[in-house]
Amino acid sequence: MTALLGDGWRTDPSERLAYAYDNSRRQSLPDAVALPTTREQVVALVRACRVHGVPVVARGRGTNTTGAAVPIAAGVVVSFERMNRIVDIRPGDRCAVVEPGVLNGDLQAALKPHGLFWPPDPTSAGYSTVGGNLACNAGGPRAVKYGASRDNVLAITAVTGTGELIHCGTATTKGATGYDLQRLLVGSEGTLALIVEASLRLTPAAKSRRALRAIYRDVSSAAQAVARLMAQPLTPSMLEFMDANAVRLARDVGGADLPHDAGALLMVEADGDAQTLPHDIEALMRAAEGDGLISIDDAADEAAREKLWAARKALSPSLRTLAPGKINEDVVVPVSRIPQLVDGVQSLSREFALPIVCFGHAGNGNLHVNLLYDPADTSQNERAHAAMGRVFALTLSLGGTLSGEHGIGLAKREFMPQAIDAPTLAMMRAVKAAFDPDGILNPGKLLPDL
Repeated sequence: MTALLGDGWRTDPSERLAYAYDNSRRQSLPDAVALPTTREQVVALVRACRVHGVPVVARGRGTNTTGAAVPIAAGVVVSFERMNRIVDIRPGDRCAVVEPGVLNGDLQAALKPHGLFWPPDPTSAGYSTVGGNLACNAGGPRAVKYGASRDNVLAITAVTGTGELIHCGTATTKGATGYDLQRLLVGSEGTLALIVEASLRLTPAAKSRRALRAIYRDVSSAAQAVARLMAQPLTPSMLEFMDANAVRLARDVGGADLPHDAGALLMVEADGDAQTLPHDIEALMRAAEGDGLISIDDAADEAAREKLWAARKALSPSLRTLAPGKINEDVVVPVSRIPQLVDGVQSLSREFALPIVCFGHAGNGNLHVNLLYDPADTSQNERAHAAMGRVFALTLSLGGTLSGEHGIGLAKREFMPQAIDAPTLAMMRAVKAAFDPDGILNPGKLLPDL
């Protein structure tokens, strides 16, 4: 492999260690690390690994929280950090062609002079890759209006488990020629193919944005407001929720100016033309009003808006200040059932004697359930994982699903039979076998054992 990759082939244990873990804090040492620079190298590498039955694990920057990039079966980690070119930006077509190692933040910076952006905006956008965003169908706050990664990809070039280079989709915004394979690959977590190029759907950047902060007496009042906000004609560009614990954290740790009697908080944003935006804000404020509302504030200028969203973005990292370990899962329920989810989660918090903080993308019913514990404490460790299993069961009982944007990876695969019926899982395994007949691509992830 040195002849193929040069210094892009790493076997030294200290170098391999850097690719042994992701943000889930799980770890497993690969046998080797490959850093290709061309799609031809990826093809040759996968074909060689198939001949020898060696597992292949694709990797972006390891920001995912589910263990999807951890090489649990050893093998070769294929890091796409050197395939980081923005191949083309076509403003007239609202399309950008990129390699998988391009950072989301770098892409956004390159698009800004053209008045365009790529909608997925996870918290890790500054240091996560487009390939990784596509692998787990990353979303973020803007997904309520603009969709997640799957909704913003036009075409994908990828290498299957047989080492074949395939081209899925089309760079046109409409297409009805064959199966929609590019959307199938998004969210497949490297189990079907390795993405080597993507054509992305771009969106014109709004000229103006305004944000609201609505504080409620309790979660139920906030959830009813979410239903009203999503029922009126204007779709907010962001609609974020914080429970009482998240509000307290944003205030005490993040320094946000929030009242002590807040039982829940909604952050609402609208974007559009400067002339019509005030009317849009008025419509959102009317929808946000109702029983349980304590106060509502309009962040009228950009500085106030940025301060508001900075407090939200800082929530996830600041949780580490409260406990040495956390389990962060992004379950989704119908919007009307957010109160039952949050109430049920708090009951579990009391039952298992562990703090749980909920916040997230209320407009999609996608909440981040953060269970805080000390991994070194055997009792807390056992209780934490038992409690999270109950969170998944609660989510499914409310008609929800296991993940909205983080994916399945290792963290949730054992719960897949509860979320997906047996015939559908069998069809997923058949799809996997068609793309990767020898099962070398990211084994042990996403699909449960038979």
